[in-house]
Amino acid sequence: MSQNYSFAERPREYLISLLERLRIAKLTGVAFPLFMDNSNIVSMFDMMDSAGKGTITFVQYREALKNLGLCTDNEVLLDDGHIITLDKFRDEV
Repeated sequence: MSQNYSFAERPREYLISLLERLRIAKLTGVAFPLFMDNSNIVSMFDMMDSAGKGTITFVQYREALKNLGLCTDNEVLLDDGHIITLDKFRDEV
């Protein structure tokens, strides 16, 4: 069972816990209110951008959207060959 962390105390653990609860809600069909503010989105992007380049790959982007429940496995996202910036990620999330 996962613990509940606050974003301010442990942002990485908080986001992991949030994603775990979202996954469980999605599997069980239970509604799960998800409220992410800008700092949550930036932290999630920064975790994926471990090299600090300011970009993530399309694969990372697609998997993040799936994990957040913002797209389904059946939904086709077209990789236009462009890198994903924080602005694009923030707009989609």
